[in-house]
Order: sequence, then structure tokens, then C-alpha cells
Amino acid sequence: MADLDAHPARLPECPSEQRDGLLPAELHAWMLLLAATGAVEQRLRAVVKERLGVSHDEFLILCLLAAQPEEGLRMTRIAELLGRPKTRLTYQIACLNHSDLITRESVCGDRRGIQVALTDKARRLLKEASDPLAATVTDALGQFMGPAQREALRGLLPDLVEECSAEPPGPEPA
Repeated sequence: MADLDAHPARLPECPSEQRDGLLPAELHAWMLLLAATGAVEQRLRAVVKERLGVSHDEFLILCLLAAQPEEGLRMTRIAELLGRPKTRLTYQIACLNHSDLITRESVCGDRRGIQVALTDKARRLLKEASDPLAATVTDALGQFMGPAQREALRGLLPDLVEECSAEPPGPEPA
């Protein structure tokens, strides 16, 4: 990709600007979003492994916890937010705990509930890796969207994260 960056005239046209009219706008946008997130995941895997020493799935858990207050999240909530079965999450949590990146504590009054939080070590590693990780995301998204679209996406996502961490909304008024 560095070669394309060196010669802006040779950059391919942004796929989001290529519309042939066969798909409704919403489906076209969804397909572009899936392609963009796939490109981001593919590029992040190597950077995450190199910088943090964890798998991509473990990185997603760390990111969820980084967006939370210091007390963390319950494992059931992490499983819901990631759309993963709790059994799969248990292994990832154990790996992160073994690496001293998270703490696990029983939830008072719920013998099966487990609360997970970042350690200081994880917070430090995430902070140190944040610039290279952000650059990787920006570069990968650049295949699918222009700067204005990336800015618009960034503007939408903080609201999405806040909504995900809150309780699910009730029915909308009629």
C-alpha cells in the first residue's frame, strides 16, 4: 500500500463512490461496511499480535474493557456485546488473565457471575499501542472510504459504543 500512497494519482477509486444501481443504498452501504471491517481485522491481527501479544479476539475483549469504568464488565455482558458464546469467551478470558492483562472477580451475591477488568499493565500496553493500531485502522479503511467518510464514521461510532454499554432501549414511541 505504501507504493500507492507514494503515487496518489494511481490510487484506485473509492469503492463507496462506485454505484451501479443494482443494490438498494442500505444494502450497498452494509456490504461496504462488511468489506471495510474485514480489511481492518485482517491488518490489525498482525499489529495486535506484535504490539500486545494477544489474539484478535482477545484484543476485542481488551477494547471493550478499555471503554468501561475501572470496575469492568461481567462476562455475560462481554459475550453479548461480542456475539460470542460464553464457553468460547471463558478460554479467552483465561488467556488474558494468565498474561496479567485482566482481573477476574466473583460478583457479590451471584455465585456464577464473574466481573472482568483491565489491569494497569493492559492499560499501559493499550496506550503504547494506540497510535500504531489507529494508523492501521485508518490505512485499512482508506481502501474503502475517503477522508470525509472516515470522519463521518468516527462521528457515528462513539454514540454506538455508548448505546452498547447502556441498557437496551425500550420500544420506540409510536
